[in-house]
Amino acid sequence: MSAPNDHEEQYDGDGEEAYIEGEEILAVYDLPEDGDHPMDEDEDEAADQLGDLPGSTSGAFDEANYENNSIQQFTEHGASVFCASVHPTQPLAVSGGEDEVGYIWDITTGQAVVKLTGHSDSIVAVEWSHDGEMIATGGMDGKTRIWRRVGATKGKAAEDWSTWEFLTELYGPNEVTWLKWHPKGHVLLAGSQDQLVWMWQLPSGRVMQVFGGHAAPVCCGTFTPDGKRIVTADEDGTFIIFDPHKESPLFKLSPTDARFDLDGITALAVNPSSTLAVVGGAAGDVRIISLSKGEIVGSLPGHKAGESVEAITFVDIGVEGVDVVVTAGTDSKAYVWDVVTMRLRATLEHEDPITRLITHPAQPHILVSGSADMTLRSWDARSGTLLAEHKGHRAPVLDASLGMEGKVLVSAGDDGACLVFTTQ
Repeated sequence: MSAPNDHEEQYDGDGEEAYIEGEEILAVYDLPEDGDHPMDEDEDEAADQLGDLPGSTSGAFDEANYENNSIQQFTEHGASVFCASVHPTQPLAVSGGEDEVGYIWDITTGQAVVKLTGHSDSIVAVEWSHDGEMIATGGMDGKTRIWRRVGATKGKAAEDWSTWEFLTELYGPNEVTWLKWHPKGHVLLAGSQDQLVWMWQLPSGRVMQVFGGHAAPVCCGTFTPDGKRIVTADEDGTFIIFDPHKESPLFKLSPTDARFDLDGITALAVNPSSTLAVVGGAAGDVRIISLSKGEIVGSLPGHKAGESVEAITFVDIGVEGVDVVVTAGTDSKAYVWDVVTMRLRATLEHEDPITRLITHPAQPHILVSGSADMTLRSWDARSGTLLAEHKGHRAPVLDASLGMEGKVLVSAGDDGACLVFTTQ
């Protein structure tokens, strides 16, 4: 691949560096039309095992004590559901799983609206664009497929959310590990098993940039909330900060620095002001990184040695200038930390590994945890108080999403079901 030309920084009217423009093609890479990469037998076995966690209660379901306080369910997948996401404003969810199919479905009725086909292996990532006009699905088959609401017109209010059309298939990765839309535009980012990070512009589907620098599968990554930076991490424990306009890393931390040897990075999150990243590793260690300097500025203890950190999220406890982060792992615990003082504020517990953490969009001091113990729990991060327990799954919870301004919680389970709960 040829490197793109140097790109000048862009600034908004206040002199601040501007986020990447949706229509801006930074580099065009010629890719073959048959860009699919068939998986071999070993990869198929890995797909079958996706979602298995140490201490999982899968297979130990107790029917006699079964409780279900969900208000709706979606069971069309018939196999493990690996990912689910609620539309930013509408009563719709999208989910994908082991059955190689995605669905857009109505969370009020539990009925499928659109079946999203075209994948030949498990779908491991589904994401709505920031305005909810597009959906991206990413699979272990290397495909990233985009659907768009029919009649979507920029600047006009949506009238019909029930009709969707296939837009395009994006080529590049040999196996998608995660997807993230830009927070302000139709630009999509994907991590891959091929040690690269791919960025496309939609609706054209053109490759805007391919980011290198990793030497292992890129297992997690995201745009910063302000859209001006990209942070990525891989299974060998390397963390990279990119400028979206440039192919080369701005900063890079690797396990060659003994202070950053995390036995592989398994989770990351960026604070709302886009100044800090927190990463967790397979050995249970957590590091705080300055995004402006690319340096380690702190370390958080707590998780049991050898227990993987599976999820990280920031919460807002209502105190100006105080960053609070929550880390959760296979030790069945979530810890609420004051980032500046590195003081432990609260400990949240499940019976089995915690698989997912999400922050309430309207009340950011509230967070939801999902677990292999088949439950989800809502907490007040200010005090560590358990607010509600959401039950109904018969196997580990693999993903969850809050929608409708946080009033609705949708979960995805290893039991093949998506459940809908009210959080009020």
